[in-house]
Amino acid sequence: MTSHVRHITIDCADAYALGSFWAQVLGAPLSDEDLPGDPEALLETPGAAVLFVQVAEKKQSKNRVHLDIQPHDRSRDDEVERLLALGATLVGDHRRPNGRGWATLADPEGNEFCVECSAAERAALSGTRLPVTADDVTTAVRLAVDVLAKAPADRWEARAGSLEWTCWETAEHLGDDLFAYAVQMGLRTPPLDREVPFRWAPDREGGPHNAVFADREAGPAGLLATLEASGALLASMTRTTPPGVRSYHGYGISDPEGFAAMGVVETLVHTHDLAEGLGLEWAPPAALCDRALARLFPDAPAGGDRWAVLLWATGRAELPGHPRRTAWRWDGRPLEDQTASSAG
Repeated sequence: MTSHVRHITIDCADAYALGSFWAQVLGAPLSDEDLPGDPEALLETPGAAVLFVQVAEKKQSKNRVHLDIQPHDRSRDDEVERLLALGATLVGDHRRPNGRGWATLADPEGNEFCVECSAAERAALSGTRLPVTADDVTTAVRLAVDVLAKAPADRWEARAGSLEWTCWETAEHLGDDLFAYAVQMGLRTPPLDREVPFRWAPDREGGPHNAVFADREAGPAGLLATLEASGALLASMTRTTPPGVRSYHGYGISDPEGFAAMGVVETLVHTHDLAEGLGLEWAPPAALCDRALARLFPDAPAGGDRWAVLLWATGRAELPGHPRRTAWRWDGRPLEDQTASSAG
Protein backbone atom coordinates (compact mmCIF):
# COMPACT_ATOMS: atom_id res chain seq x y z
CA MET A 1 0.00 0.00 0.00
CA THR A 2 1.03 3.61 -0.52
CA SER A 3 0.02 7.01 0.80
CA HIS A 4 -1.58 9.97 -0.95
CA VAL A 5 -1.47 13.71 -0.35
CA ARG A 6 -4.62 14.60 1.58
CA HIS A 7 -3.88 18.28 2.20
CA ILE A 8 -1.28 20.83 1.22
CA THR A 9 -0.98 22.70 4.52
CA ILE A 10 0.10 26.34 4.75
CA ASP A 11 0.96 27.97 8.10
CA CYS A 12 -0.35 31.51 8.40
CA ALA A 13 -1.43 34.28 10.75
CA ASP A 14 -5.09 34.48 9.62
CA ALA A 15 -6.39 31.20 8.22
CA TYR A 16 -9.77 32.48 7.03
CA ALA A 17 -8.42 35.63 5.38
CA LEU A 18 -5.64 33.82 3.55
CA GLY A 19 -7.98 30.99 2.60
CA SER A 20 -10.40 33.55 1.16
CA PHE A 21 -7.62 35.02 -1.00
CA TRP A 22 -6.71 31.60 -2.36
CA ALA A 23 -10.37 30.76 -2.93
CA GLN A 24 -10.45 33.65 -5.41
CA VAL A 25 -7.15 32.57 -6.97
CA LEU A 26 -8.26 28.97 -7.56
CA GLY A 27 -12.00 29.50 -7.99
CA ALA A 28 -12.76 26.93 -5.30
CA PRO A 29 -14.90 27.28 -2.16
CA LEU A 30 -13.81 27.34 1.43
CA SER A 31 -15.46 24.70 3.60
CA ASP A 32 -18.93 25.72 4.81
CA GLU A 33 -17.74 24.98 8.34
CA ASP A 34 -15.02 27.66 8.29
CA LEU A 35 -15.69 31.14 9.67
CA PRO A 36 -13.63 34.31 10.25
CA GLY A 37 -11.38 33.87 13.26
CA ASP A 38 -11.25 30.08 13.02
CA PRO A 39 -7.76 28.58 13.49
CA GLU A 40 -8.10 26.53 10.31
CA ALA A 41 -9.65 27.00 6.87
CA LEU A 42 -10.01 24.29 4.22
CA LEU A 43 -10.00 25.12 0.51
CA GLU A 44 -11.65 22.25 -1.34
CA THR A 45 -9.75 21.98 -4.62
CA PRO A 46 -9.70 18.96 -6.98
CA GLY A 47 -6.99 16.50 -6.01
CA ALA A 48 -5.36 17.59 -2.77
CA ALA A 49 -7.21 20.23 -0.75
CA VAL A 50 -5.31 23.23 0.65
CA LEU A 51 -5.47 23.63 4.42
CA PHE A 52 -4.58 26.94 6.09
CA VAL A 53 -3.56 26.64 9.74
CA GLN A 54 -3.06 29.59 12.09
CA VAL A 55 0.32 29.61 13.86
CA ALA A 56 2.05 32.10 16.16
CA GLU A 57 5.37 32.14 14.30
CA LYS A 58 5.87 34.62 11.47
CA LYS A 59 7.25 33.63 8.08
CA GLN A 60 11.05 33.91 8.24
CA SER A 61 12.44 33.13 4.77
CA LYS A 62 11.66 31.90 1.29
CA ASN A 63 9.38 28.86 1.19
CA ARG A 64 11.11 25.58 0.39
CA VAL A 65 7.81 24.31 -1.10
CA HIS A 66 5.49 26.45 -3.21
CA LEU A 67 2.48 26.19 -5.53
CA ASP A 68 2.73 26.56 -9.31
CA ILE A 69 -0.55 27.66 -10.84
CA GLN A 70 -1.67 27.63 -14.45
CA PRO A 71 -4.60 29.72 -15.70
CA HIS A 72 -7.39 27.94 -17.58
CA ASP A 73 -9.22 30.64 -19.50
CA ARG A 74 -6.72 33.48 -19.78
CA SER A 75 -3.06 34.10 -20.50
CA ARG A 76 -0.29 33.98 -17.93
CA ASP A 77 0.10 37.77 -18.05
CA ASP A 78 -3.64 38.38 -17.65
CA GLU A 79 -3.67 36.05 -14.68
CA VAL A 80 -0.74 37.87 -13.07
CA GLU A 81 -2.65 41.15 -13.36
CA ARG A 82 -5.77 39.57 -11.88
CA LEU A 83 -3.87 38.20 -8.90
CA LEU A 84 -2.07 41.48 -8.26
CA ALA A 85 -5.49 43.14 -8.11
CA LEU A 86 -6.60 40.54 -5.54
CA GLY A 87 -3.71 41.48 -3.23
CA ALA A 88 -0.70 39.49 -4.41
CA THR A 89 2.69 41.13 -4.91
CA LEU A 90 5.26 40.53 -7.64
CA VAL A 91 8.42 38.98 -6.15
CA GLY A 92 10.34 37.90 -9.25
CA ASP A 93 9.65 38.30 -12.95
CA HIS A 94 11.08 35.41 -14.97
CA ARG A 95 8.99 36.01 -18.10
CA ARG A 96 10.97 36.03 -21.33
CA PRO A 97 10.48 38.07 -24.50
CA ASN A 98 9.67 34.90 -26.46
CA GLY A 99 6.61 34.24 -24.25
CA ARG A 100 8.14 31.54 -22.08
CA GLY A 101 8.95 31.73 -18.38
CA TRP A 102 6.94 32.46 -15.25
CA ALA A 103 6.21 35.12 -12.65
CA THR A 104 6.82 34.60 -8.94
CA LEU A 105 4.22 36.25 -6.73
CA ALA A 106 3.56 36.31 -3.00
CA ASP A 107 0.17 36.02 -1.34
CA PRO A 108 -0.94 38.57 1.30
CA GLU A 109 1.13 36.79 3.98
CA GLY A 110 4.25 36.55 1.83
CA ASN A 111 4.02 32.93 0.69
CA GLU A 112 5.63 32.63 -2.73
CA PHE A 113 3.91 30.95 -5.69
CA CYS A 114 4.49 30.93 -9.44
CA VAL A 115 2.19 31.68 -12.35
CA GLU A 116 3.00 29.64 -15.45
CA CYS A 117 1.86 29.89 -19.06
CA SER A 118 -1.61 28.56 -19.81
CA ALA A 119 -1.98 25.26 -21.64
CA ALA A 120 -2.97 27.17 -24.79
CA GLU A 121 0.18 29.30 -24.57
CA ARG A 122 2.33 26.22 -24.05
CA ALA A 123 0.80 24.53 -27.08
CA ALA A 124 1.39 27.61 -29.23
CA LEU A 125 4.99 27.92 -28.08
CA SER A 126 5.81 24.27 -28.70
CA GLY A 127 3.80 23.85 -31.88
CA THR A 128 1.76 21.01 -30.38
CA ARG A 129 -1.98 20.51 -30.20
CA LEU A 130 -3.95 21.47 -27.11
CA PRO A 131 -5.23 18.33 -25.35
CA VAL A 132 -8.83 17.56 -24.46
CA THR A 133 -9.19 17.72 -20.67
CA ALA A 134 -11.58 16.86 -17.87
CA ASP A 135 -12.54 20.53 -17.79
CA ASP A 136 -13.56 20.25 -21.45
CA VAL A 137 -15.96 17.44 -20.54
CA THR A 138 -17.46 19.54 -17.76
CA THR A 139 -17.77 22.57 -20.02
CA ALA A 140 -19.44 20.62 -22.83
CA VAL A 141 -21.96 18.90 -20.54
CA ARG A 142 -22.85 22.04 -18.60
CA LEU A 143 -23.33 24.07 -21.78
CA ALA A 144 -25.55 21.32 -23.15
CA VAL A 145 -27.63 21.02 -19.98
CA ASP A 146 -28.10 24.79 -19.80
CA VAL A 147 -29.42 24.86 -23.38
CA LEU A 148 -31.60 21.76 -23.04
CA ALA A 149 -33.16 23.11 -19.85
CA LYS A 150 -34.91 25.72 -22.02
CA ALA A 151 -36.85 23.07 -23.95
CA PRO A 152 -40.65 22.96 -23.65
CA ALA A 153 -41.70 20.01 -21.50
CA ASP A 154 -44.03 18.70 -24.20
CA ARG A 155 -41.31 18.38 -26.88
CA TRP A 156 -39.23 15.56 -25.38
CA GLU A 157 -41.09 12.84 -27.27
CA ALA A 158 -40.28 14.48 -30.62
CA ARG A 159 -37.73 12.82 -32.86
CA ALA A 160 -34.15 14.02 -32.27
CA GLY A 161 -32.93 15.45 -35.57
CA SER A 162 -32.07 12.72 -38.07
CA LEU A 163 -32.02 9.98 -35.41
CA GLU A 164 -34.68 7.31 -34.99
CA TRP A 165 -34.90 8.03 -31.26
CA THR A 166 -36.99 10.52 -29.33
CA CYS A 167 -35.32 13.46 -27.66
CA TRP A 168 -35.80 11.78 -24.28
CA GLU A 169 -34.13 8.60 -25.53
CA THR A 170 -31.29 10.53 -27.13
CA ALA A 171 -30.55 12.40 -23.89
CA GLU A 172 -30.60 9.08 -22.02
CA HIS A 173 -28.25 7.62 -24.63
CA LEU A 174 -25.87 10.57 -24.23
CA GLY A 175 -25.76 10.15 -20.45
CA ASP A 176 -25.20 6.42 -20.95
CA ASP A 177 -22.28 7.12 -23.31
CA LEU A 178 -20.60 9.36 -20.74
CA PHE A 179 -21.15 6.72 -18.05
CA ALA A 180 -19.76 3.97 -20.29
CA TYR A 181 -16.58 5.90 -21.08
CA ALA A 182 -16.02 6.63 -17.40
CA VAL A 183 -16.37 3.05 -16.22
CA GLN A 184 -13.89 1.79 -18.83
CA MET A 185 -11.23 3.55 -16.75
CA GLY A 186 -12.56 2.39 -13.38
CA LEU A 187 -10.92 -1.02 -12.96
CA ARG A 188 -7.49 -1.55 -11.43
CA THR A 189 -6.58 -3.30 -14.68
CA PRO A 190 -8.84 -1.86 -17.39
CA PRO A 191 -9.85 -4.37 -20.08
CA LEU A 192 -8.19 -4.15 -23.48
CA ASP A 193 -10.52 -6.56 -25.31
CA ARG A 194 -14.04 -5.84 -24.08
CA GLU A 195 -16.35 -3.38 -22.37
CA VAL A 196 -16.99 -3.56 -18.63
CA PRO A 197 -19.90 -6.05 -18.52
CA PHE A 198 -22.85 -3.94 -17.49
CA ARG A 199 -26.14 -5.03 -19.00
CA TRP A 200 -27.06 -2.81 -21.93
CA ALA A 201 -30.61 -3.20 -23.25
CA PRO A 202 -33.24 -1.03 -24.98
CA ASP A 203 -36.25 0.33 -23.15
CA ARG A 204 -38.32 -0.44 -26.26
CA GLU A 205 -37.74 -2.17 -29.57
CA GLY A 206 -35.68 0.17 -31.73
CA GLY A 207 -34.53 2.29 -28.78
CA PRO A 208 -30.92 2.79 -27.71
CA HIS A 209 -29.18 0.04 -25.73
CA ASN A 210 -28.42 1.66 -22.38
CA ALA A 211 -27.28 0.66 -18.94
CA VAL A 212 -28.46 4.02 -17.57
CA PHE A 213 -32.06 5.23 -17.77
CA ALA A 214 -33.73 8.26 -16.21
CA ASP A 215 -36.84 7.98 -14.05
CA ARG A 216 -39.70 9.25 -16.23
CA GLU A 217 -41.54 10.51 -13.17
CA ALA A 218 -38.68 12.96 -12.51
CA GLY A 219 -39.48 14.76 -15.76
CA PRO A 220 -37.04 16.66 -17.99
CA ALA A 221 -35.26 18.18 -14.99
CA GLY A 222 -34.51 14.70 -13.68
CA LEU A 223 -33.38 13.55 -17.11
CA LEU A 224 -30.90 16.44 -17.32
CA ALA A 225 -29.73 15.70 -13.79
CA THR A 226 -28.73 12.17 -14.86
CA LEU A 227 -26.91 13.63 -17.87
CA GLU A 228 -24.96 16.11 -15.76
CA ALA A 229 -24.11 13.42 -13.20
CA SER A 230 -22.75 11.10 -15.91
CA GLY A 231 -20.68 13.97 -17.28
CA ALA A 232 -19.25 14.65 -13.83
CA LEU A 233 -18.34 10.97 -13.49
CA LEU A 234 -16.43 11.02 -16.79
CA ALA A 235 -14.69 14.29 -15.88
CA SER A 236 -13.61 12.86 -12.53
CA MET A 237 -12.28 9.65 -14.06
CA THR A 238 -10.43 11.61 -16.74
CA ARG A 239 -8.84 13.85 -14.11
CA THR A 240 -7.74 11.06 -11.78
CA THR A 241 -6.73 8.26 -14.17
CA PRO A 242 -2.98 8.21 -15.03
CA PRO A 243 -2.44 9.23 -18.66
CA GLY A 244 -0.62 5.99 -19.46
CA VAL A 245 -3.69 3.86 -18.73
CA ARG A 246 -5.29 2.16 -21.75
CA SER A 247 -8.75 0.64 -22.04
CA TYR A 248 -10.99 -0.91 -24.67
CA HIS A 249 -13.19 0.97 -27.09
CA GLY A 250 -14.62 -0.41 -30.30
CA TYR A 251 -12.96 2.36 -32.31
CA GLY A 252 -9.51 1.75 -30.87
CA ILE A 253 -7.92 1.10 -27.47
CA SER A 254 -7.85 4.52 -25.86
CA ASP A 255 -6.45 6.60 -23.02
CA PRO A 256 -8.08 9.05 -20.57
CA GLU A 257 -7.78 11.96 -22.99
CA GLY A 258 -9.35 9.87 -25.73
CA PHE A 259 -12.35 8.95 -23.57
CA ALA A 260 -12.71 12.61 -22.60
CA ALA A 261 -12.67 13.60 -26.28
CA MET A 262 -15.28 10.95 -27.07
CA GLY A 263 -17.48 12.35 -24.32
CA VAL A 264 -17.07 15.87 -25.67
CA VAL A 265 -17.94 14.82 -29.24
CA GLU A 266 -20.94 12.78 -28.10
CA THR A 267 -22.17 15.74 -26.07
CA LEU A 268 -21.72 18.31 -28.81
CA VAL A 269 -23.26 16.32 -31.66
CA HIS A 270 -26.12 14.73 -29.71
CA THR A 271 -27.03 18.13 -28.31
CA HIS A 272 -27.18 19.20 -31.97
CA ASP A 273 -29.63 16.35 -32.61
CA LEU A 274 -31.63 17.31 -29.53
CA ALA A 275 -31.66 21.01 -30.39
CA GLU A 276 -33.16 20.19 -33.80
CA GLY A 277 -35.91 18.12 -32.21
CA LEU A 278 -36.58 20.55 -29.37
CA GLY A 279 -36.46 23.73 -31.42
CA LEU A 280 -33.41 25.20 -29.69
CA GLU A 281 -30.27 27.01 -30.86
CA TRP A 282 -26.94 25.25 -30.25
CA ALA A 283 -23.49 26.46 -31.28
CA PRO A 284 -20.66 25.19 -29.04
CA PRO A 285 -17.32 27.01 -28.69
CA ALA A 286 -15.05 26.71 -31.72
CA ALA A 287 -11.97 26.01 -29.57
CA LEU A 288 -13.70 23.08 -27.90
CA CYS A 289 -14.64 21.63 -31.30
CA ASP A 290 -11.10 22.13 -32.54
CA ARG A 291 -9.51 20.21 -29.65
CA ALA A 292 -11.94 17.32 -30.09
CA LEU A 293 -11.31 17.21 -33.85
CA ALA A 294 -7.54 17.22 -33.39
CA ARG A 295 -7.76 14.28 -30.97
CA LEU A 296 -10.32 12.03 -32.68
CA PHE A 297 -10.38 13.19 -36.31
CA PRO A 298 -6.76 14.16 -37.05
CA ASP A 299 -7.41 13.93 -40.81
CA ALA A 300 -10.35 16.37 -40.73
CA PRO A 301 -9.95 19.52 -42.84
CA ALA A 302 -7.98 22.26 -41.11
CA GLY A 303 -9.31 25.79 -40.78
CA GLY A 304 -12.81 27.01 -41.37
CA ASP A 305 -15.74 26.85 -38.97
CA ARG A 306 -14.68 24.12 -36.53
CA TRP A 307 -18.24 23.34 -35.48
CA ALA A 308 -19.23 22.92 -39.13
CA VAL A 309 -16.24 20.60 -39.63
CA LEU A 310 -17.22 18.51 -36.59
CA LEU A 311 -20.78 18.18 -37.88
CA TRP A 312 -19.36 17.09 -41.24
CA ALA A 313 -16.95 14.64 -39.60
CA THR A 314 -19.87 12.97 -37.78
CA GLY A 315 -22.05 12.78 -40.89
CA ARG A 316 -24.48 15.48 -39.85
CA ALA A 317 -23.82 18.25 -42.36
CA GLU A 318 -22.36 19.20 -45.72
CA LEU A 319 -18.93 20.82 -45.94
CA PRO A 320 -18.03 22.75 -49.09
CA GLY A 321 -15.35 20.98 -51.11
CA HIS A 322 -15.82 17.64 -49.35
CA PRO A 323 -18.27 14.82 -50.01
CA ARG A 324 -20.86 14.32 -47.33
CA ARG A 325 -20.08 11.41 -45.05
CA THR A 326 -22.63 8.60 -45.03
CA ALA A 327 -20.50 6.49 -42.68
CA TRP A 328 -17.94 7.68 -40.17
CA ARG A 329 -15.94 6.72 -37.12
CA TRP A 330 -13.32 8.41 -35.00
CA ASP A 331 -9.95 6.94 -34.12
CA GLY A 332 -9.86 6.59 -30.35
CA ARG A 333 -6.25 5.50 -30.15
CA PRO A 334 -3.67 7.91 -28.68
CA LEU A 335 -2.06 9.86 -31.49
CA GLU A 336 1.35 8.32 -30.85
CA ASP A 337 -0.19 4.86 -31.36
CA GLN A 338 -1.82 6.02 -34.59
CA THR A 339 1.54 7.35 -35.82
CA ALA A 340 3.34 4.13 -34.87
CA SER A 341 0.69 2.07 -36.68
CA SER A 342 0.96 4.19 -39.82
CA ALA A 343 4.76 3.97 -39.78
CA GLY A 344 4.78 0.24 -39.15
